[in-house]
Amino acid sequence: MNQTSLPTKRLDEVVCPTTIIRAPRLAGRLGVSLIIASETFQHTGSFKFRAAYNLASHVKEKKIIAASSGNFGQAIAYACSLLGKSCTVVMPATSAEVKIDAVLEYGGVVDLIDVNEKSRAARVAELASESPDAYVASAYDDPLVIEGNASLGKEIAALDRQIDIVVAPVGGGGLTSGIIKGIRAADRNIKVVGAEPLIANDAARSLRAGHIVANDTEPRTIADGARTVSLGQHNWAILKDGLAAIVEVPEENIREAVRLLFSLANLKAEPTGALSIGALLTAPDLFRDRSICCVVSGGNVDPRVYNEILLG
Repeated sequence: MNQTSLPTKRLDEVVCPTTIIRAPRLAGRLGVSLIIASETFQHTGSFKFRAAYNLASHVKEKKIIAASSGNFGQAIAYACSLLGKSCTVVMPATSAEVKIDAVLEYGGVVDLIDVNEKSRAARVAELASESPDAYVASAYDDPLVIEGNASLGKEIAALDRQIDIVVAPVGGGGLTSGIIKGIRAADRNIKVVGAEPLIANDAARSLRAGHIVANDTEPRTIADGARTVSLGQHNWAILKDGLAAIVEVPEENIREAVRLLFSLANLKAEPTGALSIGALLTAPDLFRDRSICCVVSGGNVDPRVYNEILLG
């Protein structure tokens, strides 16, 4: 990887504005006034580039170590390539092949682990001890990550239309905490609702308990971007009173959401990215007669998995 120091551009000079899609057939099927804020056309195919570039451009270290199921990994690899830095990404061996390949193609080093034998955090700690001059980046639990993702909240808040509720996927909480921060900065009265896999519902359980509740192991939901063990501390500080609700989405509704986005919005979404539409399928009464913005957070899906969902 090129280690030459490169001129640093601001995030707003590098990031692609989110793509706003009006899908009347999908809106009619769901019974709501709907727009989609799609991050599938963002650099590296997901919202994670916002966070990765903001972080990599603000830290002084030339090497970054991170753990990721794929989207943050390829985003940090690409951001580092733009900034003349290097990165190592710890990834579960079960990560989508398309995401592993992307990290490598963007110039990152991939370190695959069996999460049943060793946690991502434990492996990151080992690598950090071997490279004490490196910056250890969380994919979600870092103020620079939240600040980067706030750019999406600001873009949504700046839209010249009525929006009652923004629905966005929840994994570690980096996206939703960023959206809340961005909307607050714009002083818009827009509620934010999280969408989380039912079988990976640590965030919903945390909201009910009033403190962070962790999963014992990484959940095996099809929404691989939400296979986090728990919310991050920095994210929880915002989400605990910033989220209006979290909808717990069953696996079949995640799959159906992927199919609906394909057939009624001409949009390829990964399962995690489709969670927001899955929330509307799961809790229609929560959204009825409201103006909704669903965030489709990414489109990096393994072709085999995508084909299986569409034909399922």
